[in-house]
Amino acid sequence: MRNFFLGLLVVLPFLSFSQQEKKQVTFTPDMHLRVYWMSTSYPGEYKDDYALGTSFLLGGKVSFKEQWQVRAGFRTYANLSSSDLSALDPVSNGSNRYEVGLFDLLDKEDRFFGKLESISLSYTADNWGFSLGRMGVHSDWVNSQDGRLSPTGIEGGNIWYETKSDWRLSAWGIGKMSVRGTSEWLSVGESIGVFPGARDVNGQPSQYPGNTASDWIGILEVSKKWGEVKLNMSNTLVQNISNTLWLQTEKSWKNSEATTIWLWGIQAGFQSGLGEGGNPDFNLQYKNPKDRNWVFSTRVGYEVPHWNFHLNYTKVGGQGRWLSPREWGKDAWYTFIPRERNEGNSSVDALTAFAAYSLLQDRLKFFAHLGIHWLPALDSPEANKYNMPSYRQLNLGVKYQPAMINKLDFQLLVMNKEALGDKVLNPRQIYNKVQLIHVNLIANWRWN
Repeated sequence: MRNFFLGLLVVLPFLSFSQQEKKQVTFTPDMHLRVYWMSTSYPGEYKDDYALGTSFLLGGKVSFKEQWQVRAGFRTYANLSSSDLSALDPVSNGSNRYEVGLFDLLDKEDRFFGKLESISLSYTADNWGFSLGRMGVHSDWVNSQDGRLSPTGIEGGNIWYETKSDWRLSAWGIGKMSVRGTSEWLSVGESIGVFPGARDVNGQPSQYPGNTASDWIGILEVSKKWGEVKLNMSNTLVQNISNTLWLQTEKSWKNSEATTIWLWGIQAGFQSGLGEGGNPDFNLQYKNPKDRNWVFSTRVGYEVPHWNFHLNYTKVGGQGRWLSPREWGKDAWYTFIPRERNEGNSSVDALTAFAAYSLLQDRLKFFAHLGIHWLPALDSPEANKYNMPSYRQLNLGVKYQPAMINKLDFQLLVMNKEALGDKVLNPRQIYNKVQLIHVNLIANWRWN
């Protein structure tokens, strides 16, 4: 892969020359400025935190002979102001979870850094194409989850093909990861454990961070649309760790006046451990190779002018924990709500609702998420990896795009989580988990 990058640097000057001679080359700049305020508040003596950060992506796309493209982008990061994110909470002795992810989790003292976020070569024909290099990815269980100063990215390749009957087939091979909130490109195994490892099945601190061996991820995707029915299937194989099979089908239909759109969807998944689970030593494993997990998720919703609603339910079961590295993106099931995930549990029952209201030609949107999540018992570490109590989560947000500056947008998200029931929780079951108010205020300016 290093030779590929060097090759691109050699080729680019010749592309510029070709632009002058044949005028077959076009250049499109790609710039993204993000300013991000985040704060988390707790009751009593727990440690409150805040951070103001910014990132700036500078890059572009060179297109030549209509079908070939070279993309590159370098992003810089800055901690403009923050509380002491390396200090431990005085009550629980826990470390900051949210604000620290805006910057470099691999060097929490670094206030200014940068990284080569993307450099890739792609070819697109009428019914097939490929990409090779560093780029974004949007698969079911490996995705950008662009909820910090930068998205997660991958280093590898993608090839896709569309048949005359509108079947689409896609394959990904991934060898390295750029985890959001980090300054480096890591191997697949190294990327697992950048975020806190929580506890192992015996209730002790997990030891898999830095001890997980996995060389690559392979993803196969198949999709098809029949009128208002959509089918998507994927298989995500993480070498030496796990295999996850995923199926999703959705149907939408309109009423006779075409003013109301109804939606129904269903998801099903099966995950199994593979190889050594990341390490032959049971105490260092990320996933038990004997794990067998399943999930079922469904959604029903409707959309009318200005309003969008949906209700979602997810059930997780099986043997062992359903695991998907939090470094690699968000959960694929319908009940996912930003700022919390339910992976790491052997069983989950989750019920969530979403409502959104739009006006000013969709330039202003108000939205709300409400979720109730029933998790395994706290005294069962083999079933509840993160020592997370069952909880209720409420997200309230606003998105606004000014009419005068259509490349600028603002987002506000306020989140609250509270434990369900009257069980007395210890400080480690509260800090970073419940009894908190979490605020995000984001400004984005894009040019591409």
